[in-house]
Amino acid sequence: MYCPFCNEADTKVIDSRLSSDGQQVRRRRECLQCNERFSSFESAELGLPRVVKRDNTRSAFDQEKLRAGMLKALEKRPISSEQVEGVIVRLIKKLRSLGEREISSRQIGEWVMEELCDLDPVAYVRFASVYRSFQDIHAFNQAIEQLKQDISTNKKSTHDIEEIEKK
Repeated sequence: MYCPFCNEADTKVIDSRLSSDGQQVRRRRECLQCNERFSSFESAELGLPRVVKRDNTRSAFDQEKLRAGMLKALEKRPISSEQVEGVIVRLIKKLRSLGEREISSRQIGEWVMEELCDLDPVAYVRFASVYRSFQDIHAFNQAIEQLKQDISTNKKSTHDIEEIEKK
């Protein structure tokens, strides 16, 4: 595997562990050129449904696009890469279990928001603001109020919601 720091092709595996759900292998690697360490995640690649976008075009499901969108919403939040990978694994399992040839990007976005709502409410609001194209502060307020309602019915902590309101 190529080193993401110096692009050297020669890296060695230091440690391999099976994820808790048994669907991925996490490998700790070290570059033999620059001595930097990084993690890679390995999983079986099975056929996933094609994604139907808003403009009705179709494309292959892109796990990296999903990861990038989530990481952007989770930027500077106390969420580990293992937690992010866990969400991605769950979403891919959901996609596979559908047994459909196609799925709308809207449905994937809704699933991501459900996962982010459980994982980190601040990230949920960030993701929703882009995904739902919030145009003004009223739209943000509505999302926060809905999130508060969801959290109170699920008896979750409102600490992160209070953090959003302070900003």
